[in-house]
Amino acid sequence: MSFAADFPKDSAFNKAKARYFATPTDAVVSALFAAFAVWILWSLANWALLHAVFGANQRDACMATEGACWSVVSTRWRIVLFGLYPFEEQWRSAIACVVMVVVAALSCVPWFWSARRLPPLWIAGFAIFYVLMRGGWFGLREVTEQNWGGLSLTIFIFAAVSLLGMPLAIVFALLRRSDLPWIARTMALVIDVIRSLPLLSIMFTFAIVMPFVLPDWAIGDKLYRVIVGYALFFACYQAEIIRGGMQALPAGQEEAAKALGLTYWHRIGYIVLPQAFRNALPPTINQFVITFKETSLVTIIGFFDVMASGRAASGNADWNFATIEMYVFVALIFFVFVFTLSRYGAYLERRLGVGRR
Repeated sequence: MSFAADFPKDSAFNKAKARYFATPTDAVVSALFAAFAVWILWSLANWALLHAVFGANQRDACMATEGACWSVVSTRWRIVLFGLYPFEEQWRSAIACVVMVVVAALSCVPWFWSARRLPPLWIAGFAIFYVLMRGGWFGLREVTEQNWGGLSLTIFIFAAVSLLGMPLAIVFALLRRSDLPWIARTMALVIDVIRSLPLLSIMFTFAIVMPFVLPDWAIGDKLYRVIVGYALFFACYQAEIIRGGMQALPAGQEEAAKALGLTYWHRIGYIVLPQAFRNALPPTINQFVITFKETSLVTIIGFFDVMASGRAASGNADWNFATIEMYVFVALIFFVFVFTLSRYGAYLERRLGVGRR
């Protein structure tokens, strides 16, 4: 009797054997790959954990070790999270970030999934975030946008783009489906033109070119001009995603709603949009993931976001040998946010049965 016979046919051992060791060739390939994976994991653990330096201000110890120098993170983490924000006021930036994270977490609760609850939640959370960051009210010291930076600036840009871009995307999608040809074609032209341009060129246009063509009273701060341009870019892509979700609906549903005497806005609000967002859930989650990651592009036009802050934290003479560790830390920050959002999107797909027939 073989050793495998001692296990049930549906056991993990027999499943692994059938999948990876079914033939001698499969067994050799699986063994080589497993050995390579073990070597990679051991080398990574040896560098990142076993021979690493973790304590703050341990530059000399870092120079003497072959492992990772996490001391640069322990020493300079405030720059990554808060950028140029005044040291004594960084508690405000930290609370502001926590507020937006809590808002995002509450958005995952089904009770908030309505047009009467979700927008007020985000507007209130964003208002609290802005008041804490900007100050000037309630006895808080004023801190201008030029001193914002790090993770808090990244979250601010992402939240502002989402708040402006999503309603604009819904409007664009509805105009794109208008029964009036001149409205639908004009909107299609606008969407196609903006989608054909790189995001970086749009950011440069709103940051550098717009002040030359706008009146003085409409120029505003460069940060807000960039956010408006980014929101317009987001809205054009998201509008096509929403329109695709609308086109997936059976035509008979809207015709039945018309036969029942429902008005246009009742048909859109209660029948079309809820199902369109359900159909468009996977690409919508993907669009939010891309939007969060592409906030790092603002470093090119002079903003001190989390990526630029990480580069600055390890860019001085004392820590310029530890750039890899700092970039790993920044990558971990992005990974936590993006992976959490992706897993929540997968959970929603399972919960709502997206893609099932």
